Amino acid sequence: MKIKVLVADKLPQKYLDMLTEHGLEVINNPKLGENDLPEAAKDVDVIVVRSTKVNEETIMRAEKLNLIVRAGAGVNNINISAANKKGVYVANCPGKNAIAVAELAMGLIIALDRRIPHNVSDFKNGVWNKGEYSKAEGLFGKTIAVVGLGNIGKELVKRAHAFGMNVYGKDISRVEGLPYKDFSEFDKILPLADIVSLHLPATPQTKGLFNEQMFSYMKDGAILINTSRADVIDEEALMKAVKEKNLRVGLDVFAGEPEQKSGGVSSKLQELENVYVTHHIGASTTQAQDAVAEEAVNIILNYINSGVIQHWVNRARITDAKYQLVVKHYDKPGVLSSILDVIKEENINIEEVENIIFDGAVVACCTMKLKTQLNDNMLSIIKNNPNVITVSHSQI
Repeated sequence: MKIKVLVADKLPQKYLDMLTEHGLEVINNPKLGENDLPEAAKDVDVIVVRSTKVNEETIMRAEKLNLIVRAGAGVNNINISAANKKGVYVANCPGKNAIAVAELAMGLIIALDRRIPHNVSDFKNGVWNKGEYSKAEGLFGKTIAVVGLGNIGKELVKRAHAFGMNVYGKDISRVEGLPYKDFSEFDKILPLADIVSLHLPATPQTKGLFNEQMFSYMKDGAILINTSRADVIDEEALMKAVKEKNLRVGLDVFAGEPEQKSGGVSSKLQELENVYVTHHIGASTTQAQDAVAEEAVNIILNYINSGVIQHWVNRARITDAKYQLVVKHYDKPGVLSSILDVIKEENINIEEVENIIFDGAVVACCTMKLKTQLNDNMLSIIKNNPNVITVSHSQI
């Protein structure tokens, strides 16, 4: 029976053909929305999306679903909690659209400084206003604060340097094992910045991060760019800052953004002259889409051929394991089963297990992460197994 792959957003045809050539059944329906997915995905093995939301109903109703691939960097449009409950792998394609998003951020900065959209609009409407549009300050020597130094932030730093700007970076400190994000020192960075560009993931810690207090730190007339996630900005506070501090704003994302690819749109941001909004197109260049699609295909094919999930985002980084058991053994049928039976007898849970085969397939080494320590009797039974070479048991 063929593995079914549902592609619910637009991918270049040549990459869909690659999946077909490898014997997969591809269901290509880029017009599917969040509410269409539960029915469309009920008997597929893999779902591929870009911006389409994969909600809990979709995941729970999809009887065969094993893998969801986000053809992009973030995974905020996928219900990770539901995927975890059902044991569905979630993977993404980090860094593949970084240059495209950085280019758009740079484009918005230039457009705001030179008021390019207003220039063009006036010309189209038969208005010549050279005196008004000859007041741009220019970017050379200006100070930019790049908030978030992941793949996209790093690419923007390169481009800002090329324009002769003074670049400050503010990254999120990542402390392994702790739900802690360091957002300190904004009161020192933001008052210096002529331009602030946001490149942050959507997390509980970043939600509404740029609020009224943050905007109070910014210079009057400064430029703010957000090509990351709408959630990182408190939109009401932003609108107030635009009116009171004359902030100039370039957004590729905003609250209430339409899910569909075309149609009407309504936002309070439309009322503000100093706000330019693009259509969530940061990653939408041919170069970026090809790179992302190729990575998505690679993830699927590697999963099918080897069981290895590249860029697996919902793998537990921390488990309850406190002990490690390493057993070097002869690679024969039933050896691991007999070891697992000993552990099972004492009702000890194995959090992780990895069995690696030495070249020649004579000997293997199995590493198990355990919640509870094995007692001496259990270790003795394992060591006395004639097919076990060595046993190591330690606290981790």
